[in-house]
Amino acid sequence: MEKTLTPLNVALSVIGAFIGEKFKTIGPELFFFCYLMLADYITALIACHKEAVEHPGSTKYGWNSKKGVIGIYKKIGYFFTIFVAFGLDYVITHLIGKIWPDSSVYAIFGTLVLTWFILNELLSILENVGRMGVQLPDFLVKTISELRKSVDEKKEI
Repeated sequence: MEKTLTPLNVALSVIGAFIGEKFKTIGPELFFFCYLMLADYITALIACHKEAVEHPGSTKYGWNSKKGVIGIYKKIGYFFTIFVAFGLDYVITHLIGKIWPDSSVYAIFGTLVLTWFILNELLSILENVGRMGVQLPDFLVKTISELRKSVDEKKEI
């Protein structure tokens, strides 16, 4: 199987290398987050299709392009929120460190925000799978919900 070098492949490789270099330890988590967002979108499409089959003729169920576009905008907003959180970490750890060199300042806003969004995507995927008719183990949903709640309530910053 021959692989061709397309502009999209090159662009994705450059973006991936840039993110990996700039974010070093969280690069894999960002890629995981991207895969989760894609999985969430795909499972939402499948769930909408299943609901449309179950309720033919109903405009309440099925794919709605307006809702789909709004969902994409929301996911783009996730990235801006993550970048702002990591920007705040940079300001706190590096710039404040220059003002007060003796301080040992540490910030984890970016990691907390990324973790919260990852957990949110996992819950959304499970909700979509549930809409497909899959019975979900309560312990799985509860565990992810509790983890998200504990990240949300993090007070040691």
